[in-house]
Amino acid sequence: MSETTDYCDEEFLIAAISGLLSTDDVRHVAVGAASPIPGAAALLARKMRGGMPRVSLIHGKATNPFTDGGREIFDAAGQGRIDVFFLGGVQIDGEANINLVGTGDYPKVDKRFPGSFGSAHMYFVVPKVILFRPEHSRRVFVPKVDFISAPGVSDPDVRRPGGPKYLVTELCIMAFDASRRRFRLESVTPGRTIEEVQDNTGFEFDVPENVAETSLPTPEQLALLRSTVGVEVADTYPGFAKDVLGVAA
Repeated sequence: MSETTDYCDEEFLIAAISGLLSTDDVRHVAVGAASPIPGAAALLARKMRGGMPRVSLIHGKATNPFTDGGREIFDAAGQGRIDVFFLGGVQIDGEANINLVGTGDYPKVDKRFPGSFGSAHMYFVVPKVILFRPEHSRRVFVPKVDFISAPGVSDPDVRRPGGPKYLVTELCIMAFDASRRRFRLESVTPGRTIEEVQDNTGFEFDVPENVAETSLPTPEQLALLRSTVGVEVADTYPGFAKDVLGVAA
């Protein structure tokens, strides 16, 4: 394979997310627990931008500035000191509502999941929330979530400085327009098609006349991931760094 195509799926997603963190308004990125791909993307963006943004990986060692757990990160977000956070969901619908509780008719759910924790708070106060779910299927992207753990949009009289801005999956990147309560296709993974995205999405979304391909990881990005950035990733996710990036802790 050529230098730019010799990458794994995880490295592709890391590079794609990293590109969304390259703007000057992104000064502080916080990443929750068990999120090695967004965490690696934030560290890669920091390396590519020469030290910005600040990156806080919850449960990390050298990369975790919070000493009081969830309470401290929620306070920081509420004070406007976090610019980007990542959320996922068992289900996500076309209005960017997310479900982290369970599937089926609540409260008698068919399957129960860990729960919402602070997702609703972060969704309301962090200016740029990136929804991330590698699997792109109608099982995940549904017409309407069974339970709203955190709403994607709010009524006009509700003060809400934060909310969803992007959705990143194995098939595509979508942007979210809160005023229209609707996603718009931004780019498609190379080798995939718009029709494939539509077939695997349970809600309607806007498709512009020209849809780009999501950028591939560059040789520079891959080299950093497999060396200095990988070492930083290993501080929090040693198994991921070793198995995916080939970097030992």
